[in-house]
Amino acid sequence: MEAKMEGWLYTIRSNRFGLQFSRKRYFILHNNALKSYKAIPISDKEEPVRSAMIDSCIRVTDDGRESIHKKVFFIFTLYSTLDHNDQLKLGARSSEEAAVWIRCLKDAALKSPGQAKNFVAFPKKRWPSLRLGSAKTAQIKNFVDWPFRSSVHAEAMTSDVIAPSPWKIFGCQNGLRLFKEAKDGDSRGGHWDDHPAIMAVGVVDETSETIFRAVMSLGPARSEWDFCLYRGSVVEHLDGHTDIIHKQLYSDWLPWGMKRRDLLLQRYWRREDDGTYVILYHSVFHKKCLPQSGYVRARLKSGGYVITPVNQGKQSLVKHMLAIDWRFWKLYLRPSAARSLTIRMLERVAALRELFTAKQGNYSSECLAGERPRDIDLHQIEREDVKMEIQSPKEMIKIEEDALIENEVEKQASGRISLMGLNEAPDEFFDVPEASEFTDYDPLESEWPPEPSSEQRPLNIQQPKLTSAAGLVRKLHDLAIQKKGYMDLQEVAREDSIMCSYGTSLQKDPTCTLPCSWSAGDPSAFLIRGKNYLKDHQKIKAKGTLMQMVGADWLMSDKREDDLGSRIGGIVQKYAARGGPEFFFIVNMQIPGAPMYTLAMYYMIKTPLEDHPLLYNFVNGADAYRNSRFKLIPYISKGSWIVKQSVGKKACLIGQPLEIHYFRGQNYLEVEVDVGSSTVARGVSNLVLGYLNNLVMELAFVIQGNTQEELPETLLGTCRLNHLDLSKAPLAMP
Repeated sequence: MEAKMEGWLYTIRSNRFGLQFSRKRYFILHNNALKSYKAIPISDKEEPVRSAMIDSCIRVTDDGRESIHKKVFFIFTLYSTLDHNDQLKLGARSSEEAAVWIRCLKDAALKSPGQAKNFVAFPKKRWPSLRLGSAKTAQIKNFVDWPFRSSVHAEAMTSDVIAPSPWKIFGCQNGLRLFKEAKDGDSRGGHWDDHPAIMAVGVVDETSETIFRAVMSLGPARSEWDFCLYRGSVVEHLDGHTDIIHKQLYSDWLPWGMKRRDLLLQRYWRREDDGTYVILYHSVFHKKCLPQSGYVRARLKSGGYVITPVNQGKQSLVKHMLAIDWRFWKLYLRPSAARSLTIRMLERVAALRELFTAKQGNYSSECLAGERPRDIDLHQIEREDVKMEIQSPKEMIKIEEDALIENEVEKQASGRISLMGLNEAPDEFFDVPEASEFTDYDPLESEWPPEPSSEQRPLNIQQPKLTSAAGLVRKLHDLAIQKKGYMDLQEVAREDSIMCSYGTSLQKDPTCTLPCSWSAGDPSAFLIRGKNYLKDHQKIKAKGTLMQMVGADWLMSDKREDDLGSRIGGIVQKYAARGGPEFFFIVNMQIPGAPMYTLAMYYMIKTPLEDHPLLYNFVNGADAYRNSRFKLIPYISKGSWIVKQSVGKKACLIGQPLEIHYFRGQNYLEVEVDVGSSTVARGVSNLVLGYLNNLVMELAFVIQGNTQEELPETLLGTCRLNHLDLSKAPLAMP
């Protein structure tokens, strides 16, 4: 079956002044051929402006939301693993459209017939050439159909981990079920602490994307359902999935005599493959937004929304959770009153439900999110765009120069051309924004009246003292995580570190009681593909592991630590020196930050690889094959709700969203996972690091079975990490 996906997208570029601009183009993805047009093609024979091949070396990253010239785009980037400078940045006007394109482009790269060769660079040297080829290459078959604008509501995100639910229902109010999180040793949920985690669950008659837009908006339209929020603003935009927001709350819903409260939060969001939106919050400190006079700053320990599509996407199951310290004198209000305050805030889910019920069919998601309504007829929009271009002499010059460049590329092409011309270099000269556009403006976030700036006050903030080792690497500030100007409230100073021996720097504790230790996890807690999975899609409990976990490293460094298996003095090289049959499989996770952290797990097998065909093929296969098979199943068995929700319990082919490097030695294969290569994964790791001391993490690794001969699957290995500590990570040896 041939596959075809098409629709309007925007190419995102930066001009010579460093300011971003967008160009609207019509894209068609036919099997693994990507083509671009300035208008909807009339026939299949019409020549595209640019074309390219999506091969196994192309990666697609989800870069989240971004505001460009008063327009909000959902950005994704195509880049070549051979050269990260070869990339193409595209934007969609909705998260659903972006998700469709990301999914289809990943499928095209995964199922490409092979690597394309002999690429021709774009003639203008200042524009790098994305490693893409001609659309005339032989087409591949057996692709699934890609319907444009489908909601991509895939199979529900069921868990791949068997674990009891910590949530216990304790009531129902305003049509919402109310749950509390039971602590360890309190299976019935009868005990209430001072700041309990409470969750409200309800069904809303609207799509998950529309509800997501409403919840993310901080504009005046939010006042139609959020009776708690007086004013909201974005303090700092960290990346497309993470920002720092400030919320000031009304006082009329608080108890009499209680001062107004405000919240300074780090907000993180992502979209799951089944259309579920996860929005997570926790309190932070930021030097640009200090506590203000007349407000008491409450502390949100963890909170957020999980918005899951149900009933074929027509409705959504909304879960809203809060664990909040209201910061009042304990004698002023009893804990029961604090719980009532939190429950009152959770009732916003009911207000959201009633809003969409009242506005059913008469209220667009764009209006609700604070955007100006726009015509959804893409044909009409394109005609209007063309009229505007004709009326501008400057734009006519631009069109003429576009044509010259396109002719130049056509003349140079000899079987293969470059798609990086999609960025259309001449456009940037004519895209200098007006003076009013130099200030980045987001209609979703910034329509409140300006509030008094806290920057006018003198800032006398003492930074936490760092030790020599941590202080040195702290100076190498990681811009990807964007920690400048704020810190998690859970952050602590790091202690002096010691040198390590590879494979033994993290202590083993089978009792799982010692902090900063590891042990093998319980395989039966994980679900893997059964013998008849291709027919019934049923997963079964894992009965054991193929390899034995023999060591782990938890290291700190100012750079990426590659190829740990080759380090002299490590356990891998000690076994290699003996010349025994042992073979090692190392999972090396590079966690971004300043400093960088390395989490490495060592697994060993004594029987020949030939006795295990799937493992043998993985060890000796190409990187593209490995990326399409290596799966991680994560699970937070003990920890905060916000971390559990951010990590999830679903198996993931991490070779697709993350960049992986493989190192093959005489008696080992090392899989190095760059967590920082994905904006989404980077946000999750940043959140996890803030709560690390209080977490127990369970990990399982699988080589995915895709054929009947490769089923049932077998776990490669498991790992249980008990309360890791940043301050106890030793420095990696040179």
